[in-house]
Amino acid sequence: MYTPSEHRYDTMLYNYCGTSGLKLPAVSLGLWHNFGDITSLANARAMIHTAFDLGITHFDLANNYGPPAGSAESNFGKILAQDLGGYRDELLISTKAGYDMWSGPYGEWGSRKYLLASLDQSLKRMGLEYVDIFYSHRFDPNTPLEETMGALETAYRQGKALYVGLSSYSAKKTRQAHDILKARGVPVLIHQPSYSMLNRWVEESLLDTLGELGIGTICFSPLAQGMLTDKYLGAIPEESRAGKEGTSLSKALLTEENLKRIKALNEIARTRKQSLAQMALSWVLRRKEITSVLIGASSPEQIKENVGALDHLIFTDDELKEIDKYAQDGNINLWARSSDEK
Repeated sequence: MYTPSEHRYDTMLYNYCGTSGLKLPAVSLGLWHNFGDITSLANARAMIHTAFDLGITHFDLANNYGPPAGSAESNFGKILAQDLGGYRDELLISTKAGYDMWSGPYGEWGSRKYLLASLDQSLKRMGLEYVDIFYSHRFDPNTPLEETMGALETAYRQGKALYVGLSSYSAKKTRQAHDILKARGVPVLIHQPSYSMLNRWVEESLLDTLGELGIGTICFSPLAQGMLTDKYLGAIPEESRAGKEGTSLSKALLTEENLKRIKALNEIARTRKQSLAQMALSWVLRRKEITSVLIGASSPEQIKENVGALDHLIFTDDELKEIDKYAQDGNINLWARSSDEK
């Protein structure tokens, strides 16, 4: 029987989410990979236990996480019921809808029918009465933004989501969504964009917009799907995401130029006495607009290493200048289509 650590809140850093009264851990755990039915449930359980023991209270999901789609939510629901049911009020659980989930014309994008049906399915899979945050997972250019935001408002009014958020929206669409919901008395709590040393699109205008509007920011893929770790400093491991066919990290993204940058950044991390992953996370958290970094993991040890980033969050001006030489766009933003919508 699992008993959480009595010291789980001793060292984790918690940040206010925008101008809200809600705090998120500086490191949150995403269940995009390694929590579906094709991976070990025992390992998934161990990772969730380790995360909570380290003070990670925020677990981020989406309707289509797995594989197969939906299985990450189902497995998380099993672990929650068996091990963490008595700690629900200590947890922040989020889910999203926007990408392809089921067959037919109502199984993706941003219609009212899809978003609200998806949320009901997610709650059932996880065995929950509500989620803490419900996101529109991507902007839908073919559905009026008022309809998509109206669905988020309904979820909020029904109490099925305590807060609502956006993911991969451009700065302009984020402002429009914020204005629509504000007029209806519903705050946009948080935005979830991709952001890393190799994917800096948010710096152009989105982070400034979020800061101005008082919206929190939780960044996904801060390690560039594992590229900003020691995993790819040598040959590509067969068991890695890039070493397998049909994953979100294609070998084509590991260009010679990107690998040169990664190796140079690794040398800077060594001078800081951090792993490359730790420095990459610390670097994202350097911005005042960032509430939390959303990590993925395949083992409890990775979670421990990543949380270790919080031991060294300060950068000197010289370090930042040196990092900027190599922290350049690597053409790895798989979500650019949604983020580029003006």
